[in-house]
Amino acid sequence: MATFLYRIGRWAFRRRRLVIGLWLGVLVLAGVAAAMAPAGQDEDLSMPGTESQKAFDLLDERFPQSNSQGAEARLVFQAPDGQRVTAMENKAAVENTLGSLDGGDQVASVTDPYETGAVSKDGTIAYSTITFTVDAVDLTGSTKSALEDAAGQARDAGLTVEIGGSVLDSEEAPGGTTEIIGVVVAAVVLVLALGSLVAAGLSLLTAFWGVAIGFGLVSGLAVPLGLTSTVAILALMLGLAVGIDYALFITSRFRDERAQGSEPEEAAGRAVGTAGSAVVFAGATVFIALVGLGVVGIPELTKMGMAGAGAVALAVLVALTLVPALFGFFGRRILSRAVRKAARPGGERPHPVPTAAGRPGLGTRWARFVLRRPVTVLLVAGLGLGAVAIPALSLELGLPGDESKSVETTQRRAYDLLSEGFGPGFNGPLTVVVDMSGSTDTRATTDRVAGTVREVDGVASVGDPVLNRNKDTAVLTAVPRTAPNSGETKDLVYAIRGAISGVEADTGAVILVTGTTALNIDISEAMSDALLPYLSVVIGLAVLLLMVVFRSVLVPVKAALGFLLSVGAAFGVVVAVFQWGWAADLVGIEQTGPVMSLMPILIIGIVFGLAMDYEVFLVSRMREAYVHGASPGEAIVSGFRHSGRVVAAAAIIMISVFTGFIGMNNPTIQTMGVGLASAVAFDAFVVRMAIAPAVLALLGRRAWWLPRILNRVLPNADIEGEALSRHVPASATRPDAAVPRLPVHRH
Repeated sequence: MATFLYRIGRWAFRRRRLVIGLWLGVLVLAGVAAAMAPAGQDEDLSMPGTESQKAFDLLDERFPQSNSQGAEARLVFQAPDGQRVTAMENKAAVENTLGSLDGGDQVASVTDPYETGAVSKDGTIAYSTITFTVDAVDLTGSTKSALEDAAGQARDAGLTVEIGGSVLDSEEAPGGTTEIIGVVVAAVVLVLALGSLVAAGLSLLTAFWGVAIGFGLVSGLAVPLGLTSTVAILALMLGLAVGIDYALFITSRFRDERAQGSEPEEAAGRAVGTAGSAVVFAGATVFIALVGLGVVGIPELTKMGMAGAGAVALAVLVALTLVPALFGFFGRRILSRAVRKAARPGGERPHPVPTAAGRPGLGTRWARFVLRRPVTVLLVAGLGLGAVAIPALSLELGLPGDESKSVETTQRRAYDLLSEGFGPGFNGPLTVVVDMSGSTDTRATTDRVAGTVREVDGVASVGDPVLNRNKDTAVLTAVPRTAPNSGETKDLVYAIRGAISGVEADTGAVILVTGTTALNIDISEAMSDALLPYLSVVIGLAVLLLMVVFRSVLVPVKAALGFLLSVGAAFGVVVAVFQWGWAADLVGIEQTGPVMSLMPILIIGIVFGLAMDYEVFLVSRMREAYVHGASPGEAIVSGFRHSGRVVAAAAIIMISVFTGFIGMNNPTIQTMGVGLASAVAFDAFVVRMAIAPAVLALLGRRAWWLPRILNRVLPNADIEGEALSRHVPASATRPDAAVPRLPVHRH
């Protein structure tokens, strides 16, 4: 591996114009694809194989006419205080408002609340359903403006009017203030870590290059693959974070090699051969974790995983080829000022920088502290993460709707008005689908189903059955007494499903319950069932991969267990913020509630991959020192001396990027931002820099033990680059500055 990547690094450095030209061509093609592709649209969440999804599929089959309808919106009217919406002047205002919409472009139908009975019992609130001929994404600006103008017309008449539904939603686009702040913080950290504006700019440039290509490809494939805006933003988030980190790691190693006196081309080859090997294996663990999300069986989650995995793979390719190519263009400006000053007058090659004889760096001092007190560090860090993870025991899952939006939005205010006028369960009705293909008496079957559902405690009302044209399928709407995401409504779904099982046995009908709450229950159960297989496959493959990297059994197992601590603490933060409301104002959360059902397993997949990133980056240097003769304790110190600062900078950068997405007006992205930022912080600074060295210190040489049979079977990745010594040209290094093996330090 190291030798192969070494050759790639040298080739990219020599053929830098060709490499940059090829990447420019890919960037242009991706941009053209994105510009020419039609806009994608958000799809409803689906879970094949579940009862709720079977009900949706049956509705699509038996009620095809309903699929021909486009988007829907609700105009919700509230009379002034002390008045009724049925009063003559208010009724006239409502009818005039709806009349201005009826017959408009893209408007299929407008219901009259006074004819359909869509008026609250106290007569203060009414609503009209507007159906359009096209989906929400295809609505023109003039159609949306006409809807808003109609609402304004009613407001001028003294009514309170809000617009419900998704017709006014806009696709969330990257580039907001918080994302820019996150990138600025990342840039500052890069400058401080590398001591060079050029080196920092190179890492940012290559990361943005890869992200632009990835975002263009996702945008271009949005329609044929059904990719949503959330998928695109996730790919951007991951691509930007790992792209900066991977470029930083290779750039840092290149600077180390140049500081030791290597020629530029040789330094580029060695950087890609050693640090590039770590990047490949780190990227592979992220890739496996994200692709493994397909095990769950949720199409949207699979798309997120594939898009994220593609973005990570692209970041690895950019780091291995484009980064060394740019080394050749920027030359000595990539080096820090101290190293440039050490260069001989008129020469390109810098002197090797001697090890400072003064006070050791922070990483070295911290590593020595852990070596002196490993048990104390392990207990404090472990118990601390355990305490942070306690809120995760109260994790509740749900599907976000208009209730999770800001109270500043008209959709949220419409939701609140409908809850006030028609009950909290009105916004989350349950749909009961009755397949009567095997029933002999359809009328008796539907009557019995309606009566059975109506008698279940917690049901506010049951609508009249609606039959399809063939009279073999009926649909009933049951309105709960409680809100969609409440525990009582979830219990109600179980109660209805239990009550109708007897009807199925007696009538031969197949009865299915669906709706937002039912779908949430089914998705949560399906993910719980898939979690263990997912973790088994992903962690098993990653542990095997890390065995190849580190030639050890205990180090990969320790890495996987540390990940569980990180993700548990991250879930604790997510619950505390999004359910309990702690520090919610700081991240712009106005409404607390259940965490989106997809979040736990999505965060687990992403965090596992990123956790292995830092494990590979940090421990690979320890392994390198140990292979070159250092004792276990000295290897730990050497790893922190060479990689501690870089890993810390990489973690801060990733945290900054993820935090930058918290400000987006999208509950899914906000949850991911908080969860991923906190998980990276816990994993990098607590698990990898405190718990990991403490465990390695306690294990000693046993940490690097590998059974003989595995030693013979597992391939040798040579991530330490030991084989590179046979590929160093005589002119690659100065005679007095040959690249040394890591020294063995005696304390």
